[in-house]
Amino acid sequence: MDVIGNNIANVNTTGFKSSRTTFADTLSQTLTGASSPQDGLGGTNPKQIGLGTGVGSIDMLFTDGSVQSTGKNTDLCLSGNGLFVVKNGNETYYTRDGAFEFDANGNYVLPGSGLKVQGWVNTGTNNNKVDTTGATADIVVQAGKTMEAKETSQVQYAYNLNASSPVITKYSFSVTDANGKTTSYTKNTAGMYITASDAQPVTLEFSDRTKQTVTSGTYTIGHSLPQTTSFNYYDSLGGKHTATVLLEKVSLKDNSITYTDSDGNKKTDGATSWVAHLAETSVDETDGSKTTLVLGAVTLAFDTTGKLREGNGLKAETVTADTDSKVKTTNPPVAASGTSGATMQLAATHFTPNGSHATNMSLDFNGVTQYAGMSTVNATADGNAAGTLSSISVDKSGVIVGTYTNGVKRSEAQVAIAQFTNASGLTKTGNSLYQESNNSGTANVKTASDLGVTITPSALEMSNVDIANEFSDMIITQRGFQSNSKIITVGDEMLETLINMKR
Repeated sequence: MDVIGNNIANVNTTGFKSSRTTFADTLSQTLTGASSPQDGLGGTNPKQIGLGTGVGSIDMLFTDGSVQSTGKNTDLCLSGNGLFVVKNGNETYYTRDGAFEFDANGNYVLPGSGLKVQGWVNTGTNNNKVDTTGATADIVVQAGKTMEAKETSQVQYAYNLNASSPVITKYSFSVTDANGKTTSYTKNTAGMYITASDAQPVTLEFSDRTKQTVTSGTYTIGHSLPQTTSFNYYDSLGGKHTATVLLEKVSLKDNSITYTDSDGNKKTDGATSWVAHLAETSVDETDGSKTTLVLGAVTLAFDTTGKLREGNGLKAETVTADTDSKVKTTNPPVAASGTSGATMQLAATHFTPNGSHATNMSLDFNGVTQYAGMSTVNATADGNAAGTLSSISVDKSGVIVGTYTNGVKRSEAQVAIAQFTNASGLTKTGNSLYQESNNSGTANVKTASDLGVTITPSALEMSNVDIANEFSDMIITQRGFQSNSKIITVGDEMLETLINMKR
């Protein structure tokens, strides 16, 4: 009845694990021992009188309770064989109560006891991953935490360039001289380029037999229209800038590349070249400063399977200006070279009043493919402006994620989970806390995913007490006690009858 009463009393206790009582008979009084069969006589069973019952064990039922959503972003519900790890100085406890919150010093704690939740804190520069290989420590995420500005150093390109992009096969334009005479031209020489303007529109004809009239930009016969890729990057002071890189397919007849494959073998395959150049080399910033951009020349060559290859043996291209054009440009288009690479360097110099030093970035195209279809190529740059922690959340793996005012999300810490071979053998210490016992085994502290347990953020685990089952056990216990008490009543009546017989 004590066990049943304790279960019912804790029906609303967060993470409470119910217990059950198992009974065993006590030592029996033997009147006659057992005898084995011999000669023509069969064996006999022992004659024993049971002397009652005793508590065999009180077992903790370590099954999951139901999940109840709370909407509080620091609450955690744990499902499966695991417990949260909390500490008071050097004293370690374990609990299923995930009603955590942050205190005034940024400690992640059980607010009722002040015990500090244990885990791994991200002290590195990687915003996306917490190192969980070391020892656990108190989880601390200070309110108002700041993030330093980080200069961009790497730009990653990914996704696809359309292998079916049509190239310019010829163009036509007209020129009117000072005497009012108009002369029309049509050019189809590979590598010849022209700059269009409102005064000199240019009609382009493509390999798919389509035409387009343009009034701005520079165009090269044998090149496709540029695929535009823009990305934001940050200078050493956290200032945000934008760079636009254009990618043009180059049609070179019977082009091929020689490269070394992953097995170290030299191979030669057909190739399609692409060149990159800047849309603007000088940018007027909103703060009144000026940025100049310089992009190193690199040819990107894709083999017949659409993979980017680094090697040589490509046909080098020569580009020449159209001498009949009225519009002249001082920035000739980039020509394809005889060597293919996967990275190129972009240098950005920022002039007064910006105050930052030059930013040197590596543009990495290893993630780009060339298949027929849509061009989906995209660039993302590292780096960030300075920011302040504005909010936190916890994901299903127990990672505490901080969101900063600069838009960056950082994995601040990860909650540790302890697993025991025999969780039912833990010793209860009150306040929904447990400690190791001689029969619980040693705590195996890992992440939730390592141990195969599930964390539900913004929720708490309810008690696993089944009220209906507890009331059933209570009735059975009562009936058993009442029935057994009849033994005393009947025995007393029999003794009274015996005494009356003597009288």
